Amino acid sequence: MMDEDFAYDVDQVMENIDEAEVLSVFFPRLRKALVIDARRNDTNGAMVRLMPMVKSPQERLRSVRRLRPGFPRLRSLTLIPWPRYIDSLVDLGVWERLTGRLADSGSEEAVSECEAMLHQLRRLEKDHLAAVVLGKGYHTIWSARV
Repeated sequence: MMDEDFAYDVDQVMENIDEAEVLSVFFPRLRKALVIDARRNDTNGAMVRLMPMVKSPQERLRSVRRLRPGFPRLRSLTLIPWPRYIDSLVDLGVWERLTGRLADSGSEEAVSECEAMLHQLRRLEKDHLAAVVLGKGYHTIWSARV
């Protein structure tokens, strides 16, 4: 069962998806961000990329500007931390809203890219959880005395 604070946050996330020019959903455990730029022009459609997390919003702005030099300065950048499991994006309807926004912009290619990113995020999460269980990249603070 969801607590009320998270339910409210999901409503806010949905609003942000509808309004943002560029959206960065970042996954702290995976150290990755799904960056979606819904803007398009005569030569370029919407952009969907899985990128490393950055240290600041300004750094994300710079990375989008480098990737999309033919576009005007951003009016809005929305950053959404997602500390939950990847499948919760689907379960809560957030993923459908993201792909719907891209479909509404007329970018079927971006919708396909988005679906590919979902598969990649699931794989990264699975690999991360396996590493936690196996202790790869982690160390024990307290060990059992035998």
